[in-house]
Amino acid sequence: MNKRQLSKVITRRAKRIGRGQGSGRGKTSGRGTKGQNARGKLSITHAHYEGGQRPLIKRLPYKRGKGNPKISKKPIIVSLDALSQFTKGQVVNIESLIKNGIIKKEDAQKYGVKILGGHKLPIALTIELPISKKAAEKIEKAGGKITNK
Repeated sequence: MNKRQLSKVITRRAKRIGRGQGSGRGKTSGRGTKGQNARGKLSITHAHYEGGQRPLIKRLPYKRGKGNPKISKKPIIVSLDALSQFTKGQVVNIESLIKNGIIKKEDAQKYGVKILGGHKLPIALTIELPISKKAAEKIEKAGGKITNK
């Protein structure tokens, strides 16, 4: 076996920056003198840098509490008109709405469902969901029942 047939196992050491003048990378550590790039912390190339201008995220007002979709999620609204495809005496709940394709399963689990009375309902149904006062009146007028859990 010759020396040239051996595999190379030499690896370079990492440059040790800021370890004194004798290292060749002391004092300013290869950053030059003064200026924005010579200083520490966030670089000027980071995502939210705006050239020293007040950043957009700090110019916008706080969004807290009611009306903030991250905090307050509003239920999916189902009109009485959409319930007219059910047959007389049928039970209306989240499962039956998903089965009939009125709402999506993921949305119903995430936001919930509420029935609002925008139209007339000619059929008597049993409702097992949150409901508005007007819709409740119209369902009872049609001969239906409301059983909120």
